[in-house]
Amino acid sequence: MIVMQPVLEARPLDDFDLWPVADTGSTEFLALDGGLSPAEVGTAVLLVARCNGSGPDLDPEGERPPRPADPLGSFLYGLLTVEDVYAAGGLRVTDRATGIVFQPGCCDGLEDWRDWHGLAEHGGLVGYGHEPVSPVAERFGSTVRLTVNADEPDSPVIVLPVVDLGGLLAGVERDLADFLGLAADWARQYLPPVHRAPVTAALARALDLPVTSVPTVPGSPPEG
Repeated sequence: MIVMQPVLEARPLDDFDLWPVADTGSTEFLALDGGLSPAEVGTAVLLVARCNGSGPDLDPEGERPPRPADPLGSFLYGLLTVEDVYAAGGLRVTDRATGIVFQPGCCDGLEDWRDWHGLAEHGGLVGYGHEPVSPVAERFGSTVRLTVNADEPDSPVIVLPVVDLGGLLAGVERDLADFLGLAADWARQYLPPVHRAPVTAALARALDLPVTSVPTVPGSPPEG
């Protein structure tokens, strides 16, 4: 059985205390779907925010407003002002029959996950890293070949029919939409009103989803 999951690159959380987070421990990637706990959603928001300059080294430029002085506003500054939001990660593919795992490389971003549709429809090659680990996805006729590390001649490989890739990508989109719904609900619980909609919209851009795909959560309090 082949499983495809949208994942974020997990990094040390340090002593973060702006909202509850879940310790990622030795986990290399955090899978996004509708089954995450609020603390895991908080971890995902933290990881995406850090990808977009949450530290004080991101200076205002162009039309970007000044960095807020309060700790929360300062931390979210990059996420809310960077035009092209980046989310380190991508799509992880697991062949449960063989145990082979194809993981995102160092040059992969979850915001580019729709590139896989182009691979399925038009063929070609998509690379996600460089030495020492270079994951490569290629289409050969009616099959897609996922090479775990193209820098190794004997690298493990996952091969799947192109016709199966569309269904896997549809599942990825459902997982991302479900996560975005959780994130919108999380924002209503853990962020002040001024940040709720902007953070949800920024996450939607990071996942290449329309913000209109956020489902309405029954019983959730209104914005404002």
